[in-house]
Amino acid sequence: MRLDEYASHDMIGLAGLVRSGDVTSAELVSCCLQAIEAVNPRINAVIGLVPEDLRAEMGAEGPFAGVPFLIKDIVLHMAGMPNEAGSALCAGLVAPEDSELMARFRRAGLVVVGRTATPEFGYCSTTESRLSGPTRNPWNTDLMAGGSSGGSSAAVAAGVVPAAHANDGGGSIRIPAAYNGLVGMKPTRGRTPAGPDYGEPLSGLGIEHAVTRTVRDSAALLDATQGADAGARNIIMPPARPYLEETTADPGRLRIRWTDEPWSGIAVDADVKAALAEVVSLLEGLGHAVEPGRPEIDYPAFFKATKIFWTAGVAGWIEGAAAATGRKISLDTLETSTLACWEYGRTLSALDLLWAEDYMNRVSRSVAPFFASDDILMTPTVGRIAQPIGFLDANRPSGWTADEWTDAVFGHAPFTALFNMTGQPALSLPLGSDSRGYPVGIQFVAAWGREDVLYRLAGQLEQASPWAGRRPAVHVAN
Repeated sequence: MRLDEYASHDMIGLAGLVRSGDVTSAELVSCCLQAIEAVNPRINAVIGLVPEDLRAEMGAEGPFAGVPFLIKDIVLHMAGMPNEAGSALCAGLVAPEDSELMARFRRAGLVVVGRTATPEFGYCSTTESRLSGPTRNPWNTDLMAGGSSGGSSAAVAAGVVPAAHANDGGGSIRIPAAYNGLVGMKPTRGRTPAGPDYGEPLSGLGIEHAVTRTVRDSAALLDATQGADAGARNIIMPPARPYLEETTADPGRLRIRWTDEPWSGIAVDADVKAALAEVVSLLEGLGHAVEPGRPEIDYPAFFKATKIFWTAGVAGWIEGAAAATGRKISLDTLETSTLACWEYGRTLSALDLLWAEDYMNRVSRSVAPFFASDDILMTPTVGRIAQPIGFLDANRPSGWTADEWTDAVFGHAPFTALFNMTGQPALSLPLGSDSRGYPVGIQFVAAWGREDVLYRLAGQLEQASPWAGRRPAVHVAN
């Protein structure tokens, strides 16, 4: 199979070719390895390959039998593979067993070929760790790919694989999906498992799924992986029917509110506002009821709670990693921003964490009524167009405080993190372009547990404003 043919198919398409006997899994894996060799030197998305003996028994059966896949190098564990979380502190750590989600990827028939870059401990909205170096945007390699799932997103956008594992604790699926022109679904809290090593990453802010090129792949993969694992704290009702079926179902006339004004009050780029306005017109033309509006929150309290959850969570990860490796926590093993957040996280008390958990409860209950009267909230996914590599320097000479770093990380993507706090499903679609011709993502948020509503609308929008034919400058078929 030629690389251009390989890259023209999504996961469902490739799986169909394997089932029909038109291509073998070995041929697809060979294509994937060729693709990595062709584009990875320019984008630095894939940071390690799975040895042949570890992938030998993968891909035998399942809905995606034989399809190559990549996993992000944080939270998810694959037995026998490094799990370094983008940090020198964790360098060389090897997972002794699979995470439950990894086991579900295996049962789905996916063949994991490699692991992808992440910023240190995922605490950044661009992927430029000191351990692995910067991941570059395939649309323009001078620009950032976003984060923290920047490696996965750049690889998918460049045609290395049709989909890749990702996770999201503040926008880390949706932000890089927006910058790379992909579909990025953050499921409802508890929809996918993080165990057994993690219960609820970042006190419930974090959730696992993937970035994909097509809506149907996102839905079908969630069908294959959704559901709580044994011992999970959050167990939610399964979908009434497969999400894949929702992608071709009529969404009906939805009540959609939109805003381009972030709760932080930060300025939004004109190109981003223009892209959102075009989607407002598109939705009106499709017959939906579209009006401006948004739920209101106490942003200073929200920022404080976010900082507590992130710094406490990262401090815990760091302490565990230091104990596992025997390495000293210092600027030799951590980046400047991460060290500052670890230092702050260690000062927090149980009462601080209880306050943040109480705020999570209060803000979730204050936002929920908005979705009783409206089906969807639409916002830009990010507030700024993709910035140059180095725009957010974790190791700047002047240093960082935890306040400064958290504000900087979420500053140019101010629309995503609220829905990690409330736990609602949120989806970024590549519906816009900036004045340079690079992707602008639009975020759609639904009520708790209503991924079905999002997938129905996404399927309609993919038909009305298709993005499949758009290809970045760095791509395996170029």
